[in-house]
Amino acid sequence: MSEDISTREGIAGLDFSAVTPEQFAKIVKGLTPKEIDGIARDTELRARILKEVFARMERQFKPEPAGSLQALIRWKVTSAKGTKDTKDREETVYEAAIADGTCTVTEGRSDATPRVTLAMGDADFLKLVSGNQSPVTMFMLRKVRITGDVALAAGLNRYFDIPKP
Repeated sequence: MSEDISTREGIAGLDFSAVTPEQFAKIVKGLTPKEIDGIARDTELRARILKEVFARMERQFKPEPAGSLQALIRWKVTSAKGTKDTKDREETVYEAAIADGTCTVTEGRSDATPRVTLAMGDADFLKLVSGNQSPVTMFMLRKVRITGDVALAAGLNRYFDIPKP
């Protein structure tokens, strides 16, 4: 795999299942927020990236630190679609259910009430889940909006094996 994947075409050509979390973190680290937003304008590519990231969430879950935690975490990832107007934004929702030492991720919004909801744009989401941005810093800079249990949100990195870029 090339270490310099910084174009939409380079990202689009990746077999995400063959990219390790560490490699993905390096790819994201090399991209500016503007480049990520440009990649996210390709709705098919955006969907592939989000699907892979959330599938990995289940595999990177650490059951020991979670212990008996029971929580539904709702993730809302918003794509700017080229404008600042909120009506032109595409929101993708995934939910991570943590229970009995497992994490199960599903696409879409359920009728269940989440314990915490995290909402952010594409670039901030990828920087967060790839370990390229501090969740506390993102919250302080209002790059991530948290509704519900802020303490749970602050501790999420304990429950997942997040790569170190």
